[in-house]
Amino acid sequence: MKKFLNNPEDFVDEMLEGIYLAHPEVTHVGDDLRCFVRTNPVPGKVGLVTGGGSGHLPLFLGFVGENMLDGAGVGGVFQSPSSEQVLDVTRHVDQGAGVLYLYGNYSGDLMNFDMAGELADLEGIRTMTVLGRDDVASSVVGEEHKRRGVAGIFFAYKAAGAAAAAMKPLDEVARLAEKASARTRTIGVALSPCIVPEVGRPSFQIGADEMEIGMGIHGEPGITRKTLTPANEMVDEMMARILAEQSYETEKDVAVLINGLGATPLEELYVIYRRTAQVLDQAGARIRHVFIGEFATSMEMAGASISVLQLDDELQPLIAMGANTPFFKHIAQ
Repeated sequence: MKKFLNNPEDFVDEMLEGIYLAHPEVTHVGDDLRCFVRTNPVPGKVGLVTGGGSGHLPLFLGFVGENMLDGAGVGGVFQSPSSEQVLDVTRHVDQGAGVLYLYGNYSGDLMNFDMAGELADLEGIRTMTVLGRDDVASSVVGEEHKRRGVAGIFFAYKAAGAAAAAMKPLDEVARLAEKASARTRTIGVALSPCIVPEVGRPSFQIGADEMEIGMGIHGEPGITRKTLTPANEMVDEMMARILAEQSYETEKDVAVLINGLGATPLEELYVIYRRTAQVLDQAGARIRHVFIGEFATSMEMAGASISVLQLDDELQPLIAMGANTPFFKHIAQ
């Protein structure tokens, strides 16, 4: 294992210390570095809380900031934050309008966020929950509730953050976040494994000439492993899964996210976007927003994912709103 770290057990906290030193617009609750919050909460606004395991930067904490999220519970690498940490973040971000939990559909997160929500309710803090379930490879049509939340949760963050910034009430913020989540489809491809610092060995094995389509961001098995194909063929195969669930006959506008999993050069992401744009154009879609870069990584995994959000008149202005976080800057469009 070759990584820039000291003691592997200190990796997450030392990473957080570096972020706090670099970005004074974020801080932590009390003495717990893993309770990540905005320095200046907005009075009267619905609080937005996410969370999950480390190893996915900028997901999850990287989207805490202006017109986005208000706090995040930070777990160990690929581990859920505790219910106590989520509750502490909830207390801090609550500004009297309630708190929306927005996170990926994983068992540990579900258990700990649900427990935190129950405890918050006992303290008079109203909470609601929206889950990211955008990974088309993780379950079939008709069982979307079983799907994992991956990079496409970014669109739900964007919609919820814009709605909350407009001072909409909790129920409305939750509705719009759910709408964005339900209209997003993502599929990924991995070329290499990653190494969790405390484990010290690759999370899985894959041949030097192989790719795995549909692999999850923790190394969950994909839907097909095969010899690496040219980029166009790979994108065509991935987009076929998304197009099977989206039609652009009446609602043509889309937002596209091309996400690198940690070790994919930006140049290659643009090669992927080039073909994705061609496929969407042929399908009758009209691309309104494009986001390319690292949004949900898996340590140093080589790979990428494609997310497509089908827009409507409600979602379009929410995605267009500007945002400013330590890891994400967006000029209003």
